[in-house]
Formats: sequence, structure tokens, C-alpha cells
Amino acid sequence: MVLATVAPAAAAPATVASDGAAAVDDPEVVQQRADPSEDAIGWEGGYWHNESIGVDQSDGLSDAELDAYVARAMARVEYLRGEEFDEEVPVEVISRDEFQRQREQNTTSNASYDAWNDQVWEALFVIGESQEANEQLRSATGQSTAGFYVPAEDHIRIITDSPENPTLDNTTLVHELTHALQDQSGDLGEQITATETQDAGLATDGVVEGEANYIEQRYVDRCGVEWECVETPSTGEQPQQPPNLGILLTLLHPYSDGPVYIDWLRERGGWDAVDAAFEDPPESTEQIIHLTDDEPVPIEYEDRARDGWETFPDQGEGGSDTVGEASMYVMFWYQARTARAQTIPPQTLAQTSSPLDTYNYDAEPSAGWGNDRLFPYRKGSGENARHGYVWVTEWDSERDAAQFHNTYRAILDAHDARSEGDNTYVVPDGEFADAFRIDRDGTRVTIVNAPTADALGDLRPVADGDGGSSGATDGDDGGATTADGDGDDEDGSTGLEAPGFGPLPAVLALIAAVALAAVARRLD
Repeated sequence: MVLATVAPAAAAPATVASDGAAAVDDPEVVQQRADPSEDAIGWEGGYWHNESIGVDQSDGLSDAELDAYVARAMARVEYLRGEEFDEEVPVEVISRDEFQRQREQNTTSNASYDAWNDQVWEALFVIGESQEANEQLRSATGQSTAGFYVPAEDHIRIITDSPENPTLDNTTLVHELTHALQDQSGDLGEQITATETQDAGLATDGVVEGEANYIEQRYVDRCGVEWECVETPSTGEQPQQPPNLGILLTLLHPYSDGPVYIDWLRERGGWDAVDAAFEDPPESTEQIIHLTDDEPVPIEYEDRARDGWETFPDQGEGGSDTVGEASMYVMFWYQARTARAQTIPPQTLAQTSSPLDTYNYDAEPSAGWGNDRLFPYRKGSGENARHGYVWVTEWDSERDAAQFHNTYRAILDAHDARSEGDNTYVVPDGEFADAFRIDRDGTRVTIVNAPTADALGDLRPVADGDGGSSGATDGDDGGATTADGDGDDEDGSTGLEAPGFGPLPAVLALIAAVALAAVARRLD
């Protein structure tokens, strides 16, 4: 049902404040405004950004209500961003069944990519050997998508279980309208498909999703204070436990640290700095996490595999992926959570330093990242194919390299790895049952993985310069990060015992509630 609205009278259009948003107008004045003589920032489709609208979602949105709702939301995104929409943004409501059908139709099979990507996620100890990465990625978000913007079609799709009486969350609408504005002022589709590695993709999303979440948060801050906002009826549904928190926490990084990065850019150069970052995105999640312009250190790699082992030259960047600091953090956190590995205290995930930041991806074993290249390998084909990988990591200092090395060893320890000598370890059973060799030389740590210890020498024969150190160098703190950050305790324990997992249920519930509603928007 559409309620009556106040007819506005003539007045000047809203001005733009120094922070890029339109200046706050007196609500009493706005209520009396007429449509501007030409399009203005903060006005769209007959509605000013702080105008009241008669929309009640308790019985679902009518077509007229949806039009008013979208028009005012567009005006509010303009006001907050200080930028004008070039054209109307259509909003389509579809059922979840239809969404799933379209999703299946758009899914293409690429066996080579799937085998390559499976090794990337296995190397991160997030997805085990009996699972397929693509299936796990889609399963983790399949039932949670609330809406998404489609750059190729220039419109927003809202997914609902009741398309005959649809409702639409304010933040979902504002978030997706921000993507529409990005697409109109730049080329969103090109930006989000131009990267070849996981880390570069997450870093680009740090700008794309970071801006959308930043605008979303500024909108939320005004609801009930400066602005009347349409209430979204509660469904009464409880957040579902995500199938794989490691996947969701990885994909959630741009939504979490991106807004802080956008705020940092604005402090340095206003919205022009954000526009520049959109056109030339950061190369790594390290830049997003630590608010830096530091670029990754180049890594040269010589393939020395023999006896039929080969890379996937057509995948990633010359056959390699770069997982980056954010994904490494997730590896340590997820293994502490699921295998009780003595890596990092899981509670630090919620210890953030900015109100714009949802989760903390900064931990000692993954900080100091300089670069990494992960090369999946295969031998044979079909059901008889065998797989492994070589993961070359570069660190800012020898201490950083030693800390990563020993914290990674803590993951192997959690999986009951036995030493086979020469820096070689074998995980005897489970989802990550394999042989591992860890070579450390100065600031470089190289991890070689193969089905058996004998196969390690064929997949990556040892050569001069591979190092082979298995512990910290003199003066290095090579111990795994502990609950107090001081390395191993005097009694040989790490301080990260079972009692340290106490507060996790609240953190996990938060991930479930936020990630399921947010991450899926970009996965599709």
C-alpha cells in the first residue's frame, strides 16, 4: 500500500559538502521542495535524499512502493558519494528457486581449472582432498544471497522466498546501488574480472566492496538520526551455520578491511583518491590490511619437475596463484579453529581497531608478507591423476620467514605429521594426508607437497639455494604465535590450549550473520 507523501515546493538543489556528501539540509525545508529544474546530487526520480516516503513493507512491496524506495535510495547514495547517477537502475525481484536455476545455467565446467584451484585451497588447509573447491565455494553461499548487481545487464536482482510479496533490506539496496554507480562512472565488470590471482582479486574487491560497505555504513549511521528509513520486517529466521568458515572468512576480507582502506584513501585525497584506486587497484591484500602502497616483491620461479610432473600453464598467472596475506591469515585462523593448531589465538579475529572494520586479518605469522606464488602440479590424467604443489613465499625479513615457517609447522603438528628427515614431514591420514618438504633460505620459505615423500624429489628436486633450515636462525623468534604473542612458554606449550577457544561461539555467530548476507553478493 502506498501512503500519502508531502508535495514539495520550489527550492535550490542540495549543495555538496567538503567531505564529498551533499550538505545536510533542514528536513523542514526539504519537505517543501519542488523537483529541481535539472538533475541534482541528492535527488532522483522525484525524491530528495532526506524526504519522507510512504512505504510499508509489512505486507510486501507494491510496484509503486518499490519505485519510491529505489528512487530515494539512489538519491541517498548520490548524497553520500557526492556523485550523480547517469541513468535509472532497474531492480528486478526473482524467487530463490529462479535464482538457483539461473545459477546452474550459468555454471560452466572446466576440469583443468577445478583441479588447479583444488590444490590452491588444499594448500591453505581450508578444503580437503575429498572435497571440490568450486562446489564448496558455491555451497557456502548458495542459500544466502539477498541481492546482487549485474554489470553486464546494468540492473540489480533481489532474491526473495516470496516474490509475490517481496521485501528489501535497506543496506542491501544501498550496497548494490553503490555498485551500479561504480559501473556507471567506471567499468565495474572489467575491474572485477581483470585479475588472475586470488590475492589480486581480493585486493581489487577491497576497493569495490570497500566503497560499497563504506557508503552502506554511512547510510546506517544516519538512519533514525537524520533520516527516516524504511523498516524491514523480521523473518524470524536464525543465521545458518556456514558450511566452511575458512571460505567465508577469506571472501569476507574485502567487506571487512575494504571500508577502512577507503576511509584511508579519502583522508589522503578525497573521493578522487578512491576513483584512482578503482582505476588502478592495489595489487595485494597486504596493502588493504596495512594501509600501505608497498608492492609485492617479484618472485622468479624455475620449474625443475621431472618424471611426468607438470604445472597448469593455462591457469592463473603462468600456472601459479598468489594467495596473499589475507588468505594466509585465514589458514592460520581456520586451523586453530578446526584442528586446534598452535598458530594464532582465534579470538583475535574480533579484535579490530576501527569501527569500520569487522574482522582483524593482521597476525604476526602472516604479517611481513612480501609475496608468494603457488604452483599446483599434476601427474597423469583422469582418475589416475596425482596432484601436488610448490608454494614459494617471500618475506620482509628473515625473522618474518622464520615465524611463518614455524607457525606453518604447527599446522602439520596438529595433523600428527611425522618427520621423515631433511625437512620432510608426512601427514599419515585425514583430509590433508600428504608429504611436505619445507625449505627455508633467508627471507624465502618454499613448501613442496606431493602424495608421498619419494615424489617430493621428483616434483621439486632440491637445488643449491633451496636452503633447508628447519628452525629459527639465531636471534629469530621462530616460535608459533601464542595467546600472549611471546612464542613458546617455558614449559614447552604455546599458551593456546583448549580454554582459549571460549569466546568463539559469539564470533562464529557474527561471521554467520554477516558473511552469509554479504559475501554471496559478489560470488555471483
